[in-house]
Amino acid sequence: MLTDDEKKNLNHRLKRILGQVEAIGRMIEEDAYCVDTLMQVSAARGALGRVGEIVLQEHLKSGVRHALQNGDEAERDAKLEELMVIFRKYSQ
Repeated sequence: MLTDDEKKNLNHRLKRILGQVEAIGRMIEEDAYCVDTLMQVSAARGALGRVGEIVLQEHLKSGVRHALQNGDEAERDAKLEELMVIFRKYSQ
């Protein structure tokens, strides 16, 4: 479970990402240099990826750890399968 400070930090990151995405839209509208636009796209993707990493880390530290330590075999298997699905989607 994320703490209030962690949630606040993530929401702050997301607001910055939203600003970056809006800036990309303006750059496209204004016919900005393509390389500059691509750099902004890369920065936004990186920032969003970092948010995903933080959320995944919290999931591993809380839900997965609990299932592995306290769950029955079916619950552990379900959590491991869930992780495999997440890793497949997240790694693309």
